[in-house]
Amino acid sequence: MDLKQIIRDVPDFPKPGILFKDITPLLKDPIAFRETIKLLAEGLRDKGITAVVGIESRGFIFASALALEIGAGMVPVRKVGKLPYKTARETYDLEYGTDSVEIHEDAVAKGDRVVVVDDVIATGGTLAACCKLVQSLGADIVEVSTVIELSFLPGRDKIVGLPFRSLIVF
Repeated sequence: MDLKQIIRDVPDFPKPGILFKDITPLLKDPIAFRETIKLLAEGLRDKGITAVVGIESRGFIFASALALEIGAGMVPVRKVGKLPYKTARETYDLEYGTDSVEIHEDAVAKGDRVVVVDDVIATGGTLAACCKLVQSLGADIVEVSTVIELSFLPGRDKIVGLPFRSLIVF
């Protein structure tokens, strides 16, 4: 199945000049969605994964399904102020300013083997911040995975020293 053909292009979203890669047709198609999760799970079943970390918000979809597929827990990383318990925070640079993400301070720990999942990697700031959070809590990152990689942007360069895999490259 060619998953790339299922991704819809939406011009000028969220602002003029951006060609947004829309995953909702992939999610709507049960065969394509199942195939996506199957591909994300390849090579992970025998690696002792204890948690799949998903990034708000579309990363939650893939991380939850992947966690069930490989028999691991799912851990959310969210925008600041959205998690109810004590959190650890990582701030990262944006084109104009900064942003931050948080994880519960007890979500992962030393000895945990983690896969970090998001829907897309573009500039890589959010994904890199998430990886730093997971590592700061002592967990080992076994793999960083995305469904889509926008290869014309420098996101992959920010995931230094970690195994990185994307299913669809534009």
